[in-house]
Amino acid sequence: MKPQFKFPIEMPFNLADLRGNLRHDEPMSKHTSWRVGGPAQWFYEPADLADLALFIQQLPKNIPIFWIGLGSNLLVRDGGIHGVVIRTAGLLNEIKLINDNTLYVEAGVSSAKLARFAARAGLSGTEFLAGIPGTFGGALAMNAGAWGKNTWSLVQSIETLNQRGQRYHRQITDYEINYRSVKGPKNEWFVAATLQLTSSSVEESFAKIKSLLKKRNETQPIGLPSCGSVFRNPQGDYAARLIEQAGWKGKGKGGVYVSEKHANFIINHTATTAADIESLIEQIRTSVKQKYGIHLIPEVFMVGEFIEKQT
Repeated sequence: MKPQFKFPIEMPFNLADLRGNLRHDEPMSKHTSWRVGGPAQWFYEPADLADLALFIQQLPKNIPIFWIGLGSNLLVRDGGIHGVVIRTAGLLNEIKLINDNTLYVEAGVSSAKLARFAARAGLSGTEFLAGIPGTFGGALAMNAGAWGKNTWSLVQSIETLNQRGQRYHRQITDYEINYRSVKGPKNEWFVAATLQLTSSSVEESFAKIKSLLKKRNETQPIGLPSCGSVFRNPQGDYAARLIEQAGWKGKGKGGVYVSEKHANFIINHTATTAADIESLIEQIRTSVKQKYGIHLIPEVFMVGEFIEKQT
């Protein structure tokens, strides 16, 4: 069954002024690491920040905007996303050294690229980002972290874009920062930030990156279709431990299963729908709740519309 979008196909874009790539009815399965998901009604890849601002200025105010980077922490439901999806990965891609210890980084830079750039510049602090399979914008949005480190501990200032295409410079005091959660001014989106790092030798920084990547490869199912960690760790415990103890490790249904290497990873083996994955997520949550009384909170963003199955 094909999704029926709420908004008209005709949109008031002056395409002659836009330098990016605008597509209609774009399959989101091409842009998520789980390789499933219905279509985006509109899908835009901006040429740069100026082009992105111009694009947003032309959008009708009632049309929702959804942002993606590499799609690594995202489950798009089979009914697709109504409105406009903006993809930043590899497009808002500027990264530069401002002074000895400060970097300017745009939202589309991959976390791995940021870690390597900082290491080559003789700067330390971003090494943990080398193994996070997403963009810097995504890391900002969810305060991504690993190995006891988190993104916002490095942030000096923020650059945002609002729904009128206006750019703002924000300070960290404008945001409420928590574990895997960031709250700030409404209807503004992260497009860049400056990071305050510490001096280090190039050799030492790359040694840290190598060590962390080795640990990641030993403990996580790298190279298989997953979203990364599915659930946040509850306070004082680990989601993977709870899932394993509840008997889910290596098990699943409908072509989707819990990784035998790390129980907080769900692998898409042969599933063709997002509903298969979401169903397994909910079964795991129910099981852990019944066994331990702990309500696991998804770390993955589940977005878009359900689609009714035909009977």
